[in-house]
Amino acid sequence: MPYPPPSRVPSGPRRRTLLVSAAGGALLTGCSAGPESGDDGPSATQRARARAARDSRGLLARYDAVLAAHPGLADRLRPLRAQVAAHAAAFTDGTAPTASATATASAAPVPAAEKDAVAGLAAAERALADRRAKDLLEAPGELARLLASVAAAGAAHAYLLTEGAR
Repeated sequence: MPYPPPSRVPSGPRRRTLLVSAAGGALLTGCSAGPESGDDGPSATQRARARAARDSRGLLARYDAVLAAHPGLADRLRPLRAQVAAHAAAFTDGTAPTASATATASAAPVPAAEKDAVAGLAAAERALADRRAKDLLEAPGELARLLASVAAAGAAHAYLLTEGAR
């Protein structure tokens, strides 16, 4: 069975089509404003880092308020407070603070009973850990890893605060 002779018409796109496509693609790429263009303010990653830093500073303010109202809890809360301060620093590391990032959240009033104050801290830790776990799904690689790590630490803090009250 003999093979048919090769056709004279080349298969695939023509050279002129490829050149026009490449030039058009270069024009479209050059004209579009990407997420890192910097013209419209901070990128989504920078905004997410600033929000996470602000949230950590707000939680830190809650720890400070509870420690000020209940000095007897200092031995129990200081290690957790130190980790929350480290989380705030990790989110601001390498980024310039923005006006919204430097504002600290006002702390909620501290309950008179130590047990209620610790329960309030545990609830705040749990809520922030849950929010960060949701935020990491939309975050890019390195920020997602940081959010996951800090969310896990927050969940552990909530557990320690809850279990220590029993």
